Amino acid sequence: MRLQVNIHKDFGKFQLDCSFETESGQVTGLLGASGCGKSLTLKCIAGIEKPDRGRIVLDDKVLFDSERRIGLPPQKRKVGYLFQNYALFPNMTVAQNIAVGVQDKAARKETVNRLISSFYLEGQEHKYPRHLSGGQQQRVALARILASQPEVLLLDEPFSALDSYLKWQVELELADILAAFSGPVLFVTHNRDEVQRLCQQVCVLDAGRSQAMMPVHELFEAPRTLSACLLSGCKNVSRAKATADGKVEALDWGVTLNPGQPLPEGLTHIGVRAHYIRPVEGPGPNALPCQVERVVENVFSTVVMLSTPGGSQGFSRLRIELEKDRWAALSQRDPLWLELPSKDLLLLTSK
Repeated sequence: MRLQVNIHKDFGKFQLDCSFETESGQVTGLLGASGCGKSLTLKCIAGIEKPDRGRIVLDDKVLFDSERRIGLPPQKRKVGYLFQNYALFPNMTVAQNIAVGVQDKAARKETVNRLISSFYLEGQEHKYPRHLSGGQQQRVALARILASQPEVLLLDEPFSALDSYLKWQVELELADILAAFSGPVLFVTHNRDEVQRLCQQVCVLDAGRSQAMMPVHELFEAPRTLSACLLSGCKNVSRAKATADGKVEALDWGVTLNPGQPLPEGLTHIGVRAHYIRPVEGPGPNALPCQVERVVENVFSTVVMLSTPGGSQGFSRLRIELEKDRWAALSQRDPLWLELPSKDLLLLTSK
């Protein structure tokens, strides 16, 4: 089963331009900062919001087509939508909430009992949502969705309403549920770790515009755009300019680097992850002298903020993270020379 989305919606100062495809057996992450259009995209797919133009197709069923004036109502789209707050009916018990999703009245009791068992909700059937933990509420919401036999699942920040100590257990439970679901799954989040653990591919949204779909490993190993790089957690980024001899001038760091790889067309930035930066004895290829600005002691590591020849503000700073004993052996060096290995440099464009 394949879900194809190509939609545009204009809100004046904000415009949504989103295009991607996903299929059965894949959990696709929609990753972006708050306000970038992730939840709006899900609402358009579910039929809660209407795009101004475009198409949404699930296999051979057209959910929305602006040119053909097709717009199926939500109840006919076979889409299961898990809201951020789960949207359980507060005046209904667990069993009653799940029963709402069952369309076959003759099989309602059997279906509810099966889902209560599948979602480990035995003993909670007659409780109201206010008496459930966050994890239990999520399981009830998912059971209600699956009771309607959806062909696609839309999950909107499913862990945002949970306390941190509950998230890990609930995430493990959700991973099992997603593995057993036969249709496409869209997973909205701003958390890179959730994408890494739960998704097979990811589409980055930046200010309402979708970027090319990529495998999750590519987001972390070789992001192509500045926004994808920052969302993947990279802390060290500089404005960049290509030189005539194929090198890169890192404008904010005040150093020219040999990337050891072809430069992308439209290069605007260069990045390197903190754990790839190597302290070295002195000058050398892709090495620069830095001054220690601040040292932050974590439980098991030391984070060091350094000014570069390019300055000590914003992108000009570098951040490295070292084991405590490694930092103890380096802390007296002034300046501290750092090497940015060619193979670990991230060459980025703005789009």
